Amino acid sequence: MLLHNARIVLPERTAERASLLIHDGRIAQVLEPASSQSPTADSVIDLSGFTVFPGFLDLHIHGAVGVDTMEATADDLKRVSEFLASQGVTAWLPTLVPAAPENYQGAVRATEQLMHEQSSAGVEQQTGPTQPLSHLSRTQGGARVLGVHYEGPFVNTAQCGALRSAYFRSFSSVSDLDDLAVPSDKTAVRMMTLAPEIDGGLNLVRELNQLGWVVSIGHTRADTGVLEGAFKAGAQHLTHFMNAMAPLHHRSPGPVGWGLSRDDVTCDVIADGIHLDPVVLKLLVKLKTSSRLTLISDSIAAAGQGDGEYRIWGETIAVKNGRTRNERGSIAGSVITMLDAARMMRSLGVSETDLARMTATNPARLLRVDGDCGSIEAGKRADLVALDEAGDLRLTIIGGRVAFQA
Repeated sequence: MLLHNARIVLPERTAERASLLIHDGRIAQVLEPASSQSPTADSVIDLSGFTVFPGFLDLHIHGAVGVDTMEATADDLKRVSEFLASQGVTAWLPTLVPAAPENYQGAVRATEQLMHEQSSAGVEQQTGPTQPLSHLSRTQGGARVLGVHYEGPFVNTAQCGALRSAYFRSFSSVSDLDDLAVPSDKTAVRMMTLAPEIDGGLNLVRELNQLGWVVSIGHTRADTGVLEGAFKAGAQHLTHFMNAMAPLHHRSPGPVGWGLSRDDVTCDVIADGIHLDPVVLKLLVKLKTSSRLTLISDSIAAAGQGDGEYRIWGETIAVKNGRTRNERGSIAGSVITMLDAARMMRSLGVSETDLARMTATNPARLLRVDGDCGSIEAGKRADLVALDEAGDLRLTIIGGRVAFQA
């Protein structure tokens, strides 16, 4: 497949009037400028007027279109994957909240089943002559599931946010992970958000790091001493920065002050204009820079459903004007997508290359899959999205096939 005559966002710049050759599901070559003597391809897609980004990667999502990852079947998760493809997401981590062991078992079993189905599915390439985007047929497909993100249960009850503190736990030994039904597939990404100040927290960071997990700090009130210990033990990222953590105080910097002061610590943020004011988002881009920030949705099952009341995590969560609210009056996740987060950051003046870092390159690096995806470079997976001048999604390609077209 040849994507022809597009603007292409490369790791350090945007190439004008370029083309992208895809072969066997991977990027074979970036051609700039686009030439009438382009390589022979089975299918040539004209993307004049569109900008091609690396596909978005959402590492923190609890559900969408009425599906909650804690209660989903593999078919339910597939429906979420297909919805996410329509929002520019090409890979994601179903994110689980603290719950009973049987709930973890069902959720992880469904996740592993979909991962197996996706990995064994054949890739049917589009074939045909040069054609405008409007004439493409849609190929069924969805965003890849990369593994599981456990948000808790090893977190601080004083910063529970929307999580159910009845299921929070301390850590004593690696056997405490058994109830989480950890994926057995060695290729699955395993990520955990934890509070290092809980009993056994630092030992938990060490154990997870040795087991190859991605460890992030969140739902925490840790002081800088504990945070330094967690960093040395292998936790060098902060979950939904500034949310569900002790606020910054000039005599007690806590996780916010610590995260801002360390250039070797990365953060993810919910860029919906609700969890963080747009002015704060601009400040974070200025202080942390695009190389250390990752966008997440933190969306719940209500995403894509509109305003209303929804039964999620054992309580009623209301959505009004795009803002979630649980029965305790707390914000309970979001109803945005990564495409919404990208639009927000574009409105704040973030450049295309910076946006690609925050939506694709940085999350891929955090999850240690950046050798395979996360940027537009020869040899990497052809996970791509095309946006028009208004920032609306026109095309999603996953593994070299069209997964969505507007």
